[in-house]
Amino acid sequence: MGILRTLLTLPISLPVGGIGWVANQVAQAVDQQWHDPRRVEAALLALERRLEAGEITEEQFEAAEAEQLAELAAIRAARG
Repeated sequence: MGILRTLLTLPISLPVGGIGWVANQVAQAVDQQWHDPRRVEAALLALERRLEAGEITEEQFEAAEAEQLAELAAIRAARG
């Protein structure tokens, strides 16, 4: 009875399993990119360019820089 049940439910269980696998792969990719220190380093460089271009004040730069550096430290600590 187990093989018969498997065969009968295959048209439903196969796509559902595939969707779960795809969702897991997407979640892993997002997590990997979110915890990439290069993303934060690029944000720091962009922040510095905005300061040099006069788009933000020194105080705004320092506040945003502190947030980015804290995030970078957290990423590096999590990676060990």
